[in-house]
Amino acid sequence: MRYSFCPKCGGHLELNEAKDETKPYCTACGFVFYQNPAVGVAAIIMRDKKILLGRRIGGVYEGKWCIPCGYVEWDEDVYEAARREFAEETGLFITIRGVYTVHSNFHNPNQHTVGIWFMAEEAGGELAAGDDLDAVGFFGYDELPELAFPTDKLVLQQLKQENQLC
Repeated sequence: MRYSFCPKCGGHLELNEAKDETKPYCTACGFVFYQNPAVGVAAIIMRDKKILLGRRIGGVYEGKWCIPCGYVEWDEDVYEAARREFAEETGLFITIRGVYTVHSNFHNPNQHTVGIWFMAEEAGGELAAGDDLDAVGFFGYDELPELAFPTDKLVLQQLKQENQLC
């Protein structure tokens, strides 16, 4: 069980009769502590059949590359989150064309996330790394750097199979 105390009253959390670790309950107030995944968003920008990737700074993924991404904030629309995160990390403004794919991410045992990858087009700005990235660049499939996230690899393989990535 990941947590021992109730976020509402501070009481002790215990497992229910089914021993379901994703739904401990508070012995003091009865609150059920559902542990749901966080939502992440990423935007795919292509130039000449190459994809824009960013190199991460800080944390366990430092120095590895990813499709520019981030978390959806509380009370934020997923489309707006994708536009905001992309601008923060790349300096580019984008227009979302649609959802490309969705995957569950299990690479971090402490945080289950669901990722939404959007197809997008550039709509202005200046390409420059920012926020969680220290470098950005366009890559073909055969020149991909070391990737941070296994699900990005799935997305890149799909783009390659669909002949969208050279």
